[in-house]
Amino acid sequence: MLKRMFTAPDPGRTRLRFAARAVLGIGAAVVVCGAAGQSLPGTVAGGLAALLALFTVADATVRGQAVTTALLPAVGLPVLAAASVLHDHPVARDLAFLAVTGAGVYARRWGPRGHSLGVFAFMTFFVAQFLHTTPGQLPALYAAVLLSVATAAAVRFGLWCYERRLPAPAAPAPPAGTGLARVTTRQAVQATAGAGFALVVGQLVSGDRWYWAVGATWWVFVNTTSRGETLVRGFRRVLGTVVGIGLGLLVAVPVDGAPLPSAVLAAACVFGIFYSAAVSYTWMMLCVTLLAELLYGLLGVLTPALLALRLAETAVGALGAALAVLLVLPVTTHAVTDAWIRRALRAVHACTVETAARIAGTEGADPAPRVAELEQLLGRVRLSVAPLTHPLNPLRARKRRARRVLALLDDCARQIHGLVAVAADPVASHDARLTAACRRVEAAVEALTTGPGSGPLPERPERPGAREPVLAHLHGLEHALAELAAPLRHPAPLGLDRA
Repeated sequence: MLKRMFTAPDPGRTRLRFAARAVLGIGAAVVVCGAAGQSLPGTVAGGLAALLALFTVADATVRGQAVTTALLPAVGLPVLAAASVLHDHPVARDLAFLAVTGAGVYARRWGPRGHSLGVFAFMTFFVAQFLHTTPGQLPALYAAVLLSVATAAAVRFGLWCYERRLPAPAAPAPPAGTGLARVTTRQAVQATAGAGFALVVGQLVSGDRWYWAVGATWWVFVNTTSRGETLVRGFRRVLGTVVGIGLGLLVAVPVDGAPLPSAVLAAACVFGIFYSAAVSYTWMMLCVTLLAELLYGLLGVLTPALLALRLAETAVGALGAALAVLLVLPVTTHAVTDAWIRRALRAVHACTVETAARIAGTEGADPAPRVAELEQLLGRVRLSVAPLTHPLNPLRARKRRARRVLALLDDCARQIHGLVAVAADPVASHDARLTAACRRVEAAVEALTTGPGSGPLPERPERPGAREPVLAHLHGLEHALAELAAPLRHPAPLGLDRA
């Protein structure tokens, strides 16, 4: 866990800038709310709204991000109103919470914008339970949310919009399908069922903090596709919560809500959430747990008993998610992993063709978008294979095979980056052997992605000399693709599921 947090690559210091901007934006939102005369609950609501605006909005373009950010209050404020009006009507409140949960997950079918709006809607309802919001508090909370989202937007799109200097990321579309064959639809049903379990059992554990269990179920489902991914994420959530509670006993409880130390520690937690989110869910949950403890300290209700209750509710939520993905319309790990690997291999071929066209002088040929798409797809492959490479997975043969596949795909990516670097050289010229090598790469990808019955992979030629960097990278790519045949064509599926 330590290695993943502190040695993970950060090209262009993107994660560092992401985290630093979050501290600046959320801190500015809290200051603005305080200057506007907001109460402590209003300031907390505003800070969380700013956090969500900076964390969840992930459209491919800056313009798209601005539009999504502007839409957040349009989704969140009605949900906040519904949660406050239903506060004293438990049955209606619970049904509304489940409806928001299902709708929030289902909204992922519309891509990053749907995902962002769904998360904001759910968390708005969650925050209303956190603050015990009543209708009389709505005007102040509306003002806090609007001020905070506007402040976060000013920091993100005005003061520090580093995305303008970066190529737009190519977010891969989720697996296709219709009806219950669509993953987002199945997950919406699963999340609603899991949240229902968490809500009922969570209320048996605590009539005041039951929403922690529902929140745990929700966040286990975020950015997962298969049941294997969801189970691993649930384990990591519980682990992060346990470590965070232990740290809270050493840090948050002694601080006891003192404003200045709490503010400094909260800023550190915000930085940790944003910096670790892309590389370690466990670390992110540790920071989230400690941040929640500091907020409860500021509200004057933090005790060791409350921390033990949070752990119990988190375990209930993780159990609800696990039962839902195992028993309700399960999405197998193998099916999801296979789909992402196939797409990554096709992206490898597309990168190769585009790079060769660039070297040949074809007008408009640009491999950069293809490479960005490949990196996104490889990230999805790593996420989908994570259940198999997890240390607690007892299937050692599959674990070795999965790690071999990941290593060879990473080798493919390295060769692609080398090709792109050569193509960027203005003196690079077309070599007649490029066409033949690209055809062999295409044949290898076709053989890997069309199943075991597609015939043997093309034979690899000898590697060229170091003075031919283009062909060296192409032959290295062919070698990696040929090596992938054995683990991918193994009779057992590459996943935790056997069917």
